[in-house]
Amino acid sequence: MDSYHADKDGFYGPFGGAFIPEMLYPNVDELKSRYLEIMGTPEFQSEFRHLLREYVGRPTPLYYARRLSEKYNTRIYLKREDLCHTGAHKVNNTIGQILMAQKLGKKRIIAETGAGQHGVATATVCALMGLPCIVYMGEVDIARQAPNVARMKLLGAEVRAARSGSRTLKDATNEAIRDWINNPEDTHYIIGSVVGPHPYPDMVARFQAVISEEISKQLQEKEGRDAPDYVIACVGGGSNAAGAYYHYLNRPEVGIIAVEAAGKGISSGESAATSALGTVGIIHGSKTLLMQTGDGQITEPYSISAGLDYPGIGPMHAHLFASGRGEFHSVTDEQAMEAGKELAALEGIIPAIETAHAFAILKSREFEADDVLVFNLSGRGDKDLQTYIEYFNL
Repeated sequence: MDSYHADKDGFYGPFGGAFIPEMLYPNVDELKSRYLEIMGTPEFQSEFRHLLREYVGRPTPLYYARRLSEKYNTRIYLKREDLCHTGAHKVNNTIGQILMAQKLGKKRIIAETGAGQHGVATATVCALMGLPCIVYMGEVDIARQAPNVARMKLLGAEVRAARSGSRTLKDATNEAIRDWINNPEDTHYIIGSVVGPHPYPDMVARFQAVISEEISKQLQEKEGRDAPDYVIACVGGGSNAAGAYYHYLNRPEVGIIAVEAAGKGISSGESAATSALGTVGIIHGSKTLLMQTGDGQITEPYSISAGLDYPGIGPMHAHLFASGRGEFHSVTDEQAMEAGKELAALEGIIPAIETAHAFAILKSREFEADDVLVFNLSGRGDKDLQTYIEYFNL
């Protein structure tokens, strides 16, 4: 049977690996050779679990969404990652990586961010541990995610604008990698998603796997079974999805559903639906599916949600798509916004616009009445209030 976890070289089937410039080898090699050993120590696990419990607020609830279930005639549970400290799943990974950085003796932290949630989560753990923090963010995203920029600054981080390319997440990542090349000795780069060179996709997925670990236990209590029929998540780079899928990857009886951002439509030229539009290539040190022209130039992605407009997907997700293990859908800005509004009206929960994409499939995908669905409610909508206000003329 296929394994959907990374092998020792960081490959998921044909995807993954570490395709990096020579100057990055020392940084990546140090991490690659030590991350599993460090993560496996009782001391690390004890610190990690303690902070997840006492600081992040885990376990997050698995909430039965009664009104949503009634409307769509199926059994819908919400994994409430929006209730984590900082408002999204991102902090699970930054807690793990700040502990990793300390064990490696790194004194300076850099990160990239799109929607700002990962930037806030990184700034948060740097404040917690007393380490300097620089967050690279696209100029466009700085403008549309102003509350998160203010939060990062309040937490003591320096926010540096990426002014090249589309001035969004891809370009912020480029700037962070440049910084890392120039400061290899003392700097740890906290990547926010399951992207980048090995070991990042695997390491981030392992930190986020606390999500599916909890789902298993909570479903056992609520339904007398440890697995849903379907686990559903939005995918940009894909860390929230990787965490929700992790313990179910090699269990074929569990359906894995990934929802990408179609933007203004798959064929509109303004989209971020990598599974529909992407071809095999290398981006940010990883072989994966990405949107590119015939001569290999990266296509600028677009989504109303700043966290989903990445031109590729993580190698785990590329393998899930290419192998047929995962079922991939893409939904437009309009469908996502309407789904976010519906969740707010039916369940009293305003989701992040990224997360709202996942719920949009309820309009187009049929489920059985006795199916158990778990949606990873990966973030809350506070950061997107201005977008909601403008879109719905509130």
